[in-house]
Amino acid sequence: MNIAVVLFPRLTALDAVGPYETLQRLPDTTVTFVGHQRGEVRTENGYLGLTVDKTFNEVVAPDVVIVPGGIGVLDLLEDKVLLDWLRSVHATSRFTTSVCTGSLLLAAAGLLPGLEATTHWAFMDKLTELGAVPTSTRVVEHLEQRTIIAAGVSSGIDMALRLAELLTDQVTAQAMQLMVEYDPQPPFDAGSVVKAGPLVTARAKELFQEKD
Repeated sequence: MNIAVVLFPRLTALDAVGPYETLQRLPDTTVTFVGHQRGEVRTENGYLGLTVDKTFNEVVAPDVVIVPGGIGVLDLLEDKVLLDWLRSVHATSRFTTSVCTGSLLLAAAGLLPGLEATTHWAFMDKLTELGAVPTSTRVVEHLEQRTIIAAGVSSGIDMALRLAELLTDQVTAQAMQLMVEYDPQPPFDAGSVVKAGPLVTARAKELFQEKD
């Protein structure tokens, strides 16, 4: 099984690395990082570099596609090369998935017409503009359409474990969860807009602006 993880400038690292760290443990599986051209891309703050191993032209029929998010997505919503590639590989993939604002690219490629989808809470309105129906559900499945969409950043690990179950079985997926010791016990209960409240949400928006 070949899993293709899309990389692009100014992506969010955990959107790609979280699912990678989980799914690279699947039996008989390879993970390929794909992009416009081979070489390094930098994450949204520029501190971390990730390497594109193959171009879109070199990966034509992956079994699974993972599209991460990040502020760089906004520069790609009309990128013909990437959007055409997504349409092409989705025709034969077992699952096409996204994390965070990666869902905006799936929607821009026409893969989520009128379907419920999720993304990072700060970009829900963009989904509507692109023809999807926003929902705050952490992981959204459309198994008939072979798409799975995860909300912001950390939810990509949840999505990857569900994907692992669909590709193998529940025991194997649970074993992979144990291997990465994914047992969240955060010190705060502020992981969603509803739970965080207005004060924390306002501070988060300030931090977004500082980092942009």
